Amino acid sequence: MAKEGTGGKGSLPTHPDAVQDANGRWFNPDNTPLSVSASDLERYTYCPMSWYLATKGVSGQSEAIEKGKEQHQAIHESMMDLKEHQFEAKRNLLIWQWWYAIIVVLLIDTVAMQYIDDMGLNVMEFSKLLAAGALSFLVVGILALLVPWRKAIGLKQPFLPALEDGVETIDPVFEPRGFMGGWFQGGILEAFMFVSAILLAIHSSALLFAENRQQASYVLAITTLSWTFLASIILRRALKNNDEARRIATENDLKVTDEISYSDDEESAQLLVDKDTGLRGRPDQIVIIDSEFIPVEQKTGKVPKRPHDSHRLQALAYARLVEVTTGRTPPYALLRYGSDHLHQLPWDDAAKEELDQQILVVQTAMAQGGAGRNHDRPGKCQHCSRRHACDERLV
Repeated sequence: MAKEGTGGKGSLPTHPDAVQDANGRWFNPDNTPLSVSASDLERYTYCPMSWYLATKGVSGQSEAIEKGKEQHQAIHESMMDLKEHQFEAKRNLLIWQWWYAIIVVLLIDTVAMQYIDDMGLNVMEFSKLLAAGALSFLVVGILALLVPWRKAIGLKQPFLPALEDGVETIDPVFEPRGFMGGWFQGGILEAFMFVSAILLAIHSSALLFAENRQQASYVLAITTLSWTFLASIILRRALKNNDEARRIATENDLKVTDEISYSDDEESAQLLVDKDTGLRGRPDQIVIIDSEFIPVEQKTGKVPKRPHDSHRLQALAYARLVEVTTGRTPPYALLRYGSDHLHQLPWDDAAKEELDQQILVVQTAMAQGGAGRNHDRPGKCQHCSRRHACDERLV
């Protein structure tokens, strides 16, 4: 039975001045849609009275909530560790690739220095040719660095999704979003020009001043071996970081190739907003899986036999937010319970319709009131973190 109080009357409206449009949506007097967070949807679906108490500033009280916060923070830190190890693995592998290219060049130089006199080449003329090439690369690199030639020829960058207000989820290390070069700003091409100029200049000088070819080839051979040893250290670092990234990814039901685009730390994570419906929220993570942005909602505590409707709608809300903020439709959202239960929720037309209807239900309660306990299950009330302030709780 319900406790004496407001039971059966329902809540008062939280936005009595809201107006409804022809499509049934509710708007503030300034013509902005009533804001509904993904957490609002979760609370309202669990019990409208719990949602209403939350709007009045009643905080949930239970050991599970505090433990859940700690677990969510641990998950966030794990995601950041994964991202860091992935970054370090890629960076070291990139360095190793460049160093391996240098090893190949040094190896060719060693052989060439040993046998160049037997090839019948005019060493002096060949040295001048290399010097001319070095100068050409240098001049072109300087011009490319000073002149915004990318803008002049209308060069466009590949698609890079962005969040609300232009806050990007991903940016390349080289040539970040909006980069057009020029005015002492260079990119990959400019770097290639200058590196090429340096290498050609070094080879030109070596051919010109290395009188003892045998001694020069010996020095180059030792240099090649030393560079190979250093490159092996870089490769080992890359493999070590990749192994650690793989371990963390496996613990979180991810692949080592999946990238963490976003992770909520409850402080600095960007708020995602759908300006058309008023929906907003911060997913626990956004992961790039097979080139798709997939929202992930992490749930701690007891693992249910099947996903709760409240949790499912919250995860679908994040699918909508990812869709509107990146311009790309995720095929599904992920709902994870604990470490071993991962549910894939299709983001299809039926899911979109269900989400829209629930947003409208919450907005209607905000505008007209009437939210109250919608069940007769004592066990559900017992597990509600706001039962201490609820006049409609079952006892």
